[in-house]
Amino acid sequence: MEKWMRIAYEEAEAGIEAGDGGPFGCIIVKGDEIVARGHNEVVKTNDPTAHAEMTAIRRASKALGSFALEGCTLYVTGEPCPMCFSAIHWARIDKVVYCNTKADAAAIGFDDTFITEIILGKKPDPVSFIHRPDSRCRALFRQWYDDPDKTPY
Repeated sequence: MEKWMRIAYEEAEAGIEAGDGGPFGCIIVKGDEIVARGHNEVVKTNDPTAHAEMTAIRRASKALGSFALEGCTLYVTGEPCPMCFSAIHWARIDKVVYCNTKADAAAIGFDDTFITEIILGKKPDPVSFIHRPDSRCRALFRQWYDDPDKTPY
């Protein structure tokens, strides 16, 4: 097993042993240095967003003082779910290396197929999303966009 993936595996093991959540461990590497580690902490924190990747991304951003993690590689024990996939892209991570596939995760009860099907329009969304336009909300967007000291993500 590759050095970095072994460390992600050990992170997952630590999370399981602590009772923090599922069998997911993650590390983020820049150059030849581990910037952050994380494992699934959903059970520990009662936070459905506390996946290994999300935890590691938050820690890496804090450690590097930036929300942009260009030049980083994320190693994780399972193929990222749709939420983590999106966060990886928002964080501008260059590469993801994973071990177990989504099919492997589904086989042990971590099946996110329904989310992907909703995103792709293959299945109706059970959550109601209601668009309520408001000029004040639009003004916030314009205020951000027009501020020369701000850069759009």
